[in-house]
Amino acid sequence: MKGYWNMRVNIQDETSYKKYAEKAKIAIKKFGGKYLVRGGKFQIIEGKHEFMRNVIVEFESFEIAKKCFDSKEYQEARSYRVGKADFNGIIIEGY
Repeated sequence: MKGYWNMRVNIQDETSYKKYAEKAKIAIKKFGGKYLVRGGKFQIIEGKHEFMRNVIVEFESFEIAKKCFDSKEYQEARSYRVGKADFNGIIIEGY
């Protein structure tokens, strides 16, 4: 079963977020991740969604998705985002 990052973001500091995104891309590539959604148009069809940006990344497994998040490379990228963007992220097992 594959693993997916499902991230929702509100950005307060565009410059820091761009630095985060550049660094995160390096970590994601290292772990074989593939962006399926990276921003883009969306429409709320039911319920609440209080975030302006959505990102979905596919990995070969749940375990690899978790290893990427926990990696030194991603945690370095994350340091550019913390305090500069509201972030809600989960890892999901799927097809």
